[in-house]
Amino acid sequence: MSVQTPSAPGATPFPGLAVRVAGIGLLGPGLPDWARGAALLREPSAWTLAPTVVPPPARLPATERRRAGAVVKLALAVADEALAAAGADPRALPTVFASSTGDPANCHALCEALAQPQRLVSPTRFTNSVHNAPAGYWHIATQSMQASTSLGAYDASVAAALLEAAAQVVEHGRPVLMVASDVPYPEPLHAKRPVLDSLGLALVLVPEAQAGAGPRLRLRPAGARAPSPCAGAATGEGLDVLRTGIPAGRALPLLQALAALAGEAAAAGPVAETIVEGPPGAALSIAVDGP
Repeated sequence: MSVQTPSAPGATPFPGLAVRVAGIGLLGPGLPDWARGAALLREPSAWTLAPTVVPPPARLPATERRRAGAVVKLALAVADEALAAAGADPRALPTVFASSTGDPANCHALCEALAQPQRLVSPTRFTNSVHNAPAGYWHIATQSMQASTSLGAYDASVAAALLEAAAQVVEHGRPVLMVASDVPYPEPLHAKRPVLDSLGLALVLVPEAQAGAGPRLRLRPAGARAPSPCAGAATGEGLDVLRTGIPAGRALPLLQALAALAGEAAAAGPVAETIVEGPPGAALSIAVDGP
């Protein structure tokens, strides 16, 4: 791998992680899918805020569709789009699922139930309360026996997922499906943890050397550097409201870089480095260049 990062004298430098993107899924406010979303990411002035519409998950039987929470449906929608773009078999891919919020509506319902004298919790509510519910629904629906990781790291969840998925690709030399999704809490939890709307994204990451794969990502630590805002918007304004208002939206500047490469007028050569928000003092630097 060719990525290098500065280190203290005498320390072994972390070489970084290099992978490629074979497929992308996207669904969020005013971003109905990757094809239309990529065009809007290239032209942020054309984007308008509109509620996220999550389609019913075609992979699930009717009974499971009724039981699945919004975060599960969102995760499955973007995962399916990324897999279709990559032409990959879902049964062959390990997965990394990330969410800052989990299933907020289910969390709210459980809190309401526990606040009652009877404290009765339905089995369905309990099943959907675990953080790996999206992974469980996905692997059962696709009949996948591959390994799966589910994680949450507050506003750094998407950075943690990117790092975990890239590390697995480099370590094991095989593709990995990464999915990040967040949905809003109902009140009164929303007042304590405001999330603007639902947003999900998925990437099929493959080894750097894979023939015919897409753009290359080079990941390395960025220390305390400030996160990159969305291009074409002031911090917290325009399209950047999705980055600052939804935890999974922290990856939108990265998706803008990938969209720029996919555009007909994409310039040759490396795309500007993107800094994705991580834990305090541990941001993630991602450089993007073409195939």
